[in-house]
Amino acid sequence: MSEKKKEPGVWQGFKTFLMRGNVVDLAVAVVIGAAFTNIVNSVVKGLINPLVGAIGTQNLDSYSSCLSDSCSGDKGIQLMWGSVLGAALSFVITAAVVYFLMVLPMSKYLARVEAQRKAKEGTHEVIEITELEVLKEIRDALVAQRGNGHREP
Repeated sequence: MSEKKKEPGVWQGFKTFLMRGNVVDLAVAVVIGAAFTNIVNSVVKGLINPLVGAIGTQNLDSYSSCLSDSCSGDKGIQLMWGSVLGAALSFVITAAVVYFLMVLPMSKYLARVEAQRKAKEGTHEVIEITELEVLKEIRDALVAQRGNGHREP
């Protein structure tokens, strides 16, 4: 009789999947990203839209173009390029804030930690090489003493 190997159950596989560090990190990133979206939306509504409003209107959604003769009511083809511009500005602001407040400082910190680690490793290598050289010198000195003081005629 052949013995079948028991495969892990669905729940066990799901538990293993959830316990991976990547999934937890991703979940934290999604939650922080959702909270961060509120901040970015506030910056766009409170700062960017008024700046754009100094040129035209504060509501970017009102910027549009009509492809047909008339765009009154539901008739005509209207391109809402103001909405696209607002979304693009929101994306660029989000990317800039994430880069300058999160990615750049973290990469500088990691580079500093890596440089300290390499410096520490370099110091240990010098000490090890120096110790090895000292041990070789001691060995050579002992061999020389044996050779000079204990020679048989």
